[in-house]
Parts: sequence; structure tokens; C-alpha cells
Amino acid sequence: MSKDEIAEIVKVAAAEVLARKDEILDEEYDARYHDVNLLMKNYRKLKEAGIGTYILFQETYHKESYEHLHPTGPKSNYCYHTEAMDRAMEGGIDDVGCGVLFGLNLYDYDFVGLLMHAEHLEAVYGVGPHTISVPRLRRADDIDPDQFDNGISDELFAKIVAVLRIAVPYTGLIISTRESKECREKVLELGVSQISGGSRTSVGGYAEEEEEDSSQFEVSDTRTLDQVVSWLLDMGHIPSFCTACYREGRTGDRFMSLCKSGQIQNCCHPNALMTLKEYLMDYASPETKAIGDKLIEKEVLNVPNEKARAVVLKNLRLIEQDNRRDFRF
Repeated sequence: MSKDEIAEIVKVAAAEVLARKDEILDEEYDARYHDVNLLMKNYRKLKEAGIGTYILFQETYHKESYEHLHPTGPKSNYCYHTEAMDRAMEGGIDDVGCGVLFGLNLYDYDFVGLLMHAEHLEAVYGVGPHTISVPRLRRADDIDPDQFDNGISDELFAKIVAVLRIAVPYTGLIISTRESKECREKVLELGVSQISGGSRTSVGGYAEEEEEDSSQFEVSDTRTLDQVVSWLLDMGHIPSFCTACYREGRTGDRFMSLCKSGQIQNCCHPNALMTLKEYLMDYASPETKAIGDKLIEKEVLNVPNEKARAVVLKNLRLIEQDNRRDFRF
């Protein structure tokens, strides 16, 4: 696939998301995120096409293991793959996301490699990773996890999440539906900030029903998005569907400066409440809406700035009574 074809796909995907926004509500189908390894000049094309965060998993930082697992093909060059984030940022992309697949290699090696990669990006570009994903090896149609002897326990996995949160407090930590409800509930309390719900892992899985054995990996948490939202609300969390920072240009060093100073909370908290209200009005079950409305009523009082609180209360009323949408700080 050529660079121009990839850029065109991003443009088409973004247009389709906007055209079908009432049908699509899943963070994994979003043209703001893109995952492919390219030349620097081609990253510029993707930036021009409108992508936000560029995510590329290293899989493993252990060179020998990496080359054993990728003997041929476009991903076989370890150094080229490892330096993808540098090319992306030098090509103008503001935000990048890292991740390894725990279980491919000794966890401590990859864990340190992940932290060193984050430190490198911070030192060279002044901006560390926007997100870090922490997937674990899972069964798929052509993968048997039992063939790998570097798996990690739930307890060790929780420790990895906790240390990552301490080491990179400004970075979003992502956990997918690879993990069970019980595991996700535990690591949410330790620092995970982004989770998926109602995910499908086969190519084209959101457009049509998944065929048997077509998934990239087995999903452990099979709940619907509404069930996940209700679960988060029950635990006292505020499920946020906010994309305001991308749309307001708060990316890269602009986002990180707000995040590291704590000022981003002045945007995130109000935006979370308003986007949650939109979800409750447009997609939620009656039971989830009742729980969510009660949490919003409580949480809006915690918006510290009096003027901002008044704006949020006004917008919440407009969302419910006038069917208005797309408010943001």
C-alpha cells in the first residue's frame, strides 16, 4: 500500500466517522489514531490528512527475540521499527503512543525498554508518549500462549501498571478487552485511564458480524459498551468521551504543559461531564442513564471555578432540553 493510499484511507475514515457519528461509538474506530510504520515524509502526509495520535507497538524491545518473531517482511528491521516514533515526531506528528506485548519476552527487559523509550522521547522532543498500552499475549486462531514461557501473572501485571503510572504520570495508560473484568477493575484503581468496551478484533468487525476464528486475539471482557459505562459509573468513575484537545489544538507540547502543571483538569473534568451527558441522552439504557445523571449532578458541584461551573450547568441543560451537542472547554 502506497503512502498516498494510506493518507486517502485516513481522510475517508475521518469523513465516515463524521457521517455516521450517530451509529459509531467506539474509541477503537477513530481516524485520530493510526498504526503503520512509514518514512518520515509519509508521516507528514498523515499529519496533513488529519490524524492525531500515532500508535505503534514495539511488541518487544529485545532485538534477538524481535528478529526471531519477524524474520521477513516490512517489520523485520528492528532498528527501523524502533525508531518509528522519532520519524513520526520529526515528520510533524504531535502525539505518539507506545506499547509492548507482555509475554513475548522477559517482562522486566521490555518494561525497562518501554520506560527508556519514553525517557528518550521526552529528552529529545520535549514530549513523552501521549499513551502507553499494556496488552498481554492472548490466544488467537494461530497463536497458542502456552508456547511462550514469559507470561506474567495478574499480580505482576498490576505492579507494572502501578509503576508506569508513577514513572509517567502525564501519560494515558490503555488497557483493552484482552483483560477480564476483574483484572480491568483492579488496574483502574492503579492508574489505567483509558479502556475499551464492546470491542471487536477482526478486520471489519464493526461493519459486519465477526466470523468464527477471525479475531486477532480472544476478547476476555465481552460486555457491551453500555454495560462497561454502567460498571464505571457504579464504581464512581466518570466515563469521558471527550476529544476536545485534538479539536482545539491542545496536542504535543501544548497538551503536555497543561497536563504536567495540572491545569488540564480545568478542561477534562467539565468536558467529561458534558460528553457523558451526551452519551446518556443518545445511547444509554434507561438504567445507565439514571445512574449517570445522578453522578453528573453530584460531580458538577466539584468544578472549582464558579464561572466554569455555571457554563457546564447551562450546557447540561441545553443538551437535555434543547438536544444541543458538542460543547467543550
